[in-house]
Amino acid sequence: MDIPFTELAALIVFLLLVGGVAGVLAGLLGVGGGIAIVPALYYVFTGLGNPAATLMHVCVATSLATIVLTSARSVYNHNKKGAVDWAMLKSWAPFICVGAVIGVVAADYLRSDSLMLVFGVMAMTVSLHMGFARDSWRLGDAPPEGAGRGAMATGVGFLSVLMGIGGGTFGVPLLSLFNVAMHRAVATAAGFGLIIAVPSVIGFMISGWAAPDRPPFTLGYVHVPAFAIIVPMTVMFAPYGVKLAHSMNPRPLKLLFAFFLFITALNMLRRAIYG
Repeated sequence: MDIPFTELAALIVFLLLVGGVAGVLAGLLGVGGGIAIVPALYYVFTGLGNPAATLMHVCVATSLATIVLTSARSVYNHNKKGAVDWAMLKSWAPFICVGAVIGVVAADYLRSDSLMLVFGVMAMTVSLHMGFARDSWRLGDAPPEGAGRGAMATGVGFLSVLMGIGGGTFGVPLLSLFNVAMHRAVATAAGFGLIIAVPSVIGFMISGWAAPDRPPFTLGYVHVPAFAIIVPMTVMFAPYGVKLAHSMNPRPLKLLFAFFLFITALNMLRRAIYG
């Protein structure tokens, strides 16, 4: 595929910026950088003229690959501040992992436009929650135990894989609704992202190995050049997001991102429905 140098340079700069923004978001808001990376990758790959058949699979898998390192860095920095609830993380981990594996299997049976529809609907739900939720809202005084915990954690893993995002996007609101302090919820949910991303990336590399109509330079569904451009920026900027999360009120930035996410979700839904 011949791409003019100026166009290629612009795309690289764009992905570098996306990586930086995703890293800050991962540390600051706990929403997971993938919620910005997936639509950005779709925009880039569509602009390069790649076939649409497996395009969302590539976007989702590549985003999850970046989350492996971003989440690890974010957890490390949150843990230095003593904010990670390791007991909760260990108790949720097996169920999150099971949900992630189920998500990979489900994604393999879905068309690209179906994954786009899932992303659009869930991203809109997240944006509305970020924009209108109140700190006083509660579903309980503590996260559920037993079957309730298993169902919730499995659902977080499953939906996160279908969207190509870290566990914070769903984990932070859920933990907050069960009376977990925001800083502890953000820090612990960063660990959810690592548990989700590792098995799902392996699964997407295997399931996409012989898939037709993938963009060039992929390992399974993971696009290696996009990963190589984005991940240094997410890893570099995640600590800055953590510092901001512990030093300022993130509410104004959360509202701004909620608006951006709402517009992005509308565009994804439009593409999924009308092509």
